[in-house]
Amino acid sequence: MGKTFIIIGVIIVIIGLLLQFTSFSFNWFGRLPGDIRIEKPGYSFYFPITSMILISVVASILLWIFRKINL
Repeated sequence: MGKTFIIIGVIIVIIGLLLQFTSFSFNWFGRLPGDIRIEKPGYSFYFPITSMILISVVASILLWIFRKINL
């Protein structure tokens, strides 16, 4: 389990460095179809349901791959 956390941490650091030092950005993230956004004067509500589902699917696939590799 510790090895998996180390690998995930290294991947997160690499992604963070890439985002910091390159021009690549996730401008599309949070603006996917299905994300709820309500903006009125003096009030705003944002519920990124589609973005969170996407993160959940990617995380599930990555964890499944890590479990298969660490047999």
